[in-house]
Amino acid sequence: MAEHTPDSGRYAARGVSATKGEVHAAVDKLDQGLFPGAFCKIVPDVLTGDPAKCNLIHADGSGTKSLIAYLHFRETGDASIFRGIAQDSIVMNIDDLLCVGATGPILINSTVNRNARAFPGHALAELINGTEDFLTTLRDHGVNIVSGGGETADVGDCTGTVTVDSCAVAVMDRDKVITGEQIVPGLAIIGISSAGQANYESFVNSGIGSNGLTSARHEMLSSYYREKYPETYDKATPADLVYCGPYQLDDKLPEGNGMTVGEAILSPTRTYAPIVTKLLADHRASVRGLVHCSGGGQGKCLRFGKNVHFIKNQLLPIPPVFKAIQQASKTPWKEMYQVFNMGHRLEVYCPPEDADKLLDTIRAFGVEADVVGRTEKSQHDNGANHLTLFHGEDMLTYAL
Repeated sequence: MAEHTPDSGRYAARGVSATKGEVHAAVDKLDQGLFPGAFCKIVPDVLTGDPAKCNLIHADGSGTKSLIAYLHFRETGDASIFRGIAQDSIVMNIDDLLCVGATGPILINSTVNRNARAFPGHALAELINGTEDFLTTLRDHGVNIVSGGGETADVGDCTGTVTVDSCAVAVMDRDKVITGEQIVPGLAIIGISSAGQANYESFVNSGIGSNGLTSARHEMLSSYYREKYPETYDKATPADLVYCGPYQLDDKLPEGNGMTVGEAILSPTRTYAPIVTKLLADHRASVRGLVHCSGGGQGKCLRFGKNVHFIKNQLLPIPPVFKAIQQASKTPWKEMYQVFNMGHRLEVYCPPEDADKLLDTIRAFGVEADVVGRTEKSQHDNGANHLTLFHGEDMLTYAL
């Protein structure tokens, strides 16, 4: 049985925290809002003063994925790659909001910090236009979301390339909030695939999402990029962990059905907004909880519900991109599941008898989904949440 060591291994050595333990240690002491167990902080409706409503605001971004797009741009001159980065930033916000039931209206605002010498105006235009095009696609699929504009800051002393962040604001009815309190023992866990092609997507998704890209970038890409683009990494990182992989961006991904390494690790993050909008419209009473497996990977669930033993023993197949990262890096599988989504990036918690009807709704979008596990009562004396995950014949255990 593998034991959990928070933020150990190659990911932490690059200055990145998988569990964000130090962040939670600080923010968990702050006011937790109206529903302390919810996926996002929810506050009273200070915008209109309506006691029946509540407000949500969420900030996130594309992370270091923008650096991979930068490498592609510098190598090829193709600035359109940043359209996918715009999608990444938006999805990392709205898919968190989905987990409390906020499916719209949503107001989105974007911030771009750039070094204008490295990231010129035509690349910025692709980012801006990519944002607007993606919001149009979401609206076409029933998601009520609009742009509130944004800010571009030329901060060459702060960043060598470009960072892309967004902020989302929503107002919703308090009685429709998914509070997290209903994630209890006795539920089925449905995993919705992060890979493949949904019927609202125009491309095949590798499943990579926007978490763990610091690891994916350095473990997959070769020293060629270290030598040519020193502006894309922290000089304090040990040299043997900087661009130490076997590939260049245009190499073929092993078992990737023709997808290149660059296409795989730059695959725009799938949004589950059309799926969740339909699920909540048709089966809200059956949806007891939603967990976005973003920061923390498959261990994200540990922060929600009380007195729960999460058991994931029927996981979806691991997409080729994650296999390639593990094979290139020799990162332990336990750490891989903490850093990456590993095949499903959204979990739906429901009564076991309701799983089939929810799966029918999800699969109608052309996305693979299945029951990947269940919840039981915590086996710990103090009732703390814990996770048992099965990778082949190996049993991996996690706790906060």
